[in-house]
Amino acid sequence: MSSASRDEVIHRHRVSPWPALPMDDAISTIMNSMPEGTCKFIPATLAKPGQVLVSRVVARSNVPEYHTSIKDGYAVIASDTSPTRRVVGVQVAAAADSTITPLSSGQCIRVCTGSILPPGADAVVMVEHTELIQHDGTEEQVIEMKASVKKGQDVRSPGADIREGDTLLEAGTVLAAAEIGLLASTARRDIEVYRRPRVCVMSTGNEVSGRERETEPKKKRRKLVDCSVDDQLAAGQVRDSNRPQLMALFHSRGFKPIDAGIIPDNRESLIDGIKVALRFASVLVTTGGVSMGEKDLMKDVLEKDLGFKIHFGRVWMKPGLPATFATGTVDDSPCAVFALPGNPVSSFVCAELFAVPALRKMGGYANPDHSVIKVTLANSIKLDARPEYVRAVMRAPSARAPSPILGNSATVLLPSAYTTGQQCSSRLLSLSGANLLLRLPARTDDCTVLPEGTVVDALVVGNL
Repeated sequence: MSSASRDEVIHRHRVSPWPALPMDDAISTIMNSMPEGTCKFIPATLAKPGQVLVSRVVARSNVPEYHTSIKDGYAVIASDTSPTRRVVGVQVAAAADSTITPLSSGQCIRVCTGSILPPGADAVVMVEHTELIQHDGTEEQVIEMKASVKKGQDVRSPGADIREGDTLLEAGTVLAAAEIGLLASTARRDIEVYRRPRVCVMSTGNEVSGRERETEPKKKRRKLVDCSVDDQLAAGQVRDSNRPQLMALFHSRGFKPIDAGIIPDNRESLIDGIKVALRFASVLVTTGGVSMGEKDLMKDVLEKDLGFKIHFGRVWMKPGLPATFATGTVDDSPCAVFALPGNPVSSFVCAELFAVPALRKMGGYANPDHSVIKVTLANSIKLDARPEYVRAVMRAPSARAPSPILGNSATVLLPSAYTTGQQCSSRLLSLSGANLLLRLPARTDDCTVLPEGTVVDALVVGNL
């Protein structure tokens, strides 16, 4: 160990100098400090699900633009009392047929769904309400009406669906199939959308390559091993699950994750690695190096070597107490760093709670927060001294609770939440299959356990 390293060890803090920020304050700080997202124009025909609109979309014309038929049938004059009508033409296309003359009493024109009504017609009689009286072997000639007719019957008026000037999509709308269909209906040439945020994902720790594993003395072998190494690990080595896990998380949320690799736990490597990563993306998520160990240099490097502002270095939550958030500049570009704990559950929960909403905000989401639902506990849970986010799986509704809308006299069915077993921050299995994070309060003298059936808030983090 070098003299510099020994000096860092003997002068390290024995008690964290960072106050543990309440969760709400931490999230508010992040949202108020994130870099701005960027935008681009794209052809409306190339819009993809998950893209977010920068500005609202307004209808340029009525939909439909003309009176059109709602049914397959016959366009008629509603005030005409003739019991039979001569079929004088056919309107099967959406476009108007200029060769068709206006209807007269005793006449009708065959139409299909979506056809523009011919001149003079103001109602449609569906096929099922008519009877064929005369034909020439190929075409209908005379039909009889079997039901009364009212003006406007089975007719869509101009603007019945959308009026010119109506707001179709608000700014911040996340595009899906229906929204893309609306864009197509407006015949827009291009739209402005937010660029999908890019985020670098970095693990910190001492990596070992395959060749080094063969040549290094056992006592000098380093701890963190890339997940691509598939042979037997030496004592004290662990595979890096954090990067693959967090990159998959960000990809599933619609962002663009970039693999920043494993950076050794020394000051020079961390400085260079962070600078390089933040040239590829304005947001960096790191795991490890933020607690109280002798190799936990991340906070010091960010603050003293890179000149970043650390907004918080701990959060009063479980798991993830040492979670850190900092902002600064690299090459004159604003950047944000989420330095998360190295335990895989802690890093995942913190990334979900902090980084995902922040990246959604950069991506233009009008509401970047997670959806929150009410659930009932399927089993009792002991409370911790800190507010805790417990991994759980939702099951079909099985309990009733007072309705906040209908009043306490009415009840609604609530889904049940089953915890995923032992909740230790190193137990990655507790994340498998979890689609909820139960938001539990801190323990008090009066309440140390939440019994089965308690109604709690749950953040939705997976498919329900």
